[in-house]
Amino acid sequence: MKQKVSIGGQAVIEGVMMRGPKYIATAVREPGGTIAIDKSALSSVADKYPLLKKPMIRGVVALVESLVYGLKSLSYSAQVAGEEGEELSDKEIAMTMVFALVLGIGLFVILPTYAAKAIHTSISDPILLNLLEGMLRLVIFFAYIFGISRMRDIQRVFEYHGAEHKTIFAYEAGVELTAENIRPYSRLHPRCGTNFLLIVMIVSIVLFAFLGWPNLLERIVSRVILLPVVAGIAYEIIRFAGRSEKRWVAIAITPGLWLQNLTTREPSDDQIEVAVAALTAVNPANYLSSETKVDDHA
Repeated sequence: MKQKVSIGGQAVIEGVMMRGPKYIATAVREPGGTIAIDKSALSSVADKYPLLKKPMIRGVVALVESLVYGLKSLSYSAQVAGEEGEELSDKEIAMTMVFALVLGIGLFVILPTYAAKAIHTSISDPILLNLLEGMLRLVIFFAYIFGISRMRDIQRVFEYHGAEHKTIFAYEAGVELTAENIRPYSRLHPRCGTNFLLIVMIVSIVLFAFLGWPNLLERIVSRVILLPVVAGIAYEIIRFAGRSEKRWVAIAITPGLWLQNLTTREPSDDQIEVAVAALTAVNPANYLSSETKVDDHA
């Protein structure tokens, strides 16, 4: 059986974004009940500069582009769902990304490394200190995920997250994309962004363990500088895990799947219908057959 082209996605406000090899589509349930779809062609800077497709580098490029497309999709969904007046401009998206980056560095870099400073009085081994700092970072990460998972509005988004995963599983299995066929599939997917974030946390613990224990400012700067390296390694790991069928790989990514029990919820058939609309819009089988027909008539 021919392997399916990989499709990824993201839950948005009252909808789902799906990203295929050539197109990206965001399907959103409007207040009146109809499904609005925004579809556009994908454009990657890596297509212009092949060097950016090399291992380690491609992960950083993919992460930045995913953040940009994700924010655009969130902005569109908020507008369609009636929660925002207009879509974000490119400048507003850039400012949002900078704010999110600063907030992330403050919460997951500065806070744990500053908190670990208090332990320095009783522990002097730099490797052990860095490992303890990494564990603090992991605790903060889990607390953050648990906290947002208790918010009612976020739980609604997590239901669409579950619909996204189930629909992608059904697509990969080659079954007809109906709610009845999709419903039995798992809402926990190995290529999920939640898995990626957990891998980022674990990779950072291992990598930062051997940086010594300089002063607070040097520790913060060294961790920020190495973030692209951490992201690159994590991307290669999750890319490998998503394609491997080895038993030990399945066991290794199990904690990330467990974590998805917090970031996904069981979706309704209406939510699955929205996910199907988004995936159908980017499914290569649909637009390739259409393009073939156009070529035949040329």
